[in-house]
Amino acid sequence: MAVLAWLLIPLFAAVGAAIWAGWAQRNRASGDIAELAGYARFRDAMEKAASGTDAVRQ
Repeated sequence: MAVLAWLLIPLFAAVGAAIWAGWAQRNRASGDIAELAGYARFRDAMEKAASGTDAVRQ
């Protein structure tokens, strides 16, 4: 029985690694586009906020 347990440990590890690899390689292209659009909006907001302040000019 102990031998069976030692054989099942790497089997479960291999199955877990295969599941993780499949999850890590999933298609995330649509999320990247939305994230880039959000970053562009953030940049625009920061530029507008910086232009309206009394910043020290050199």
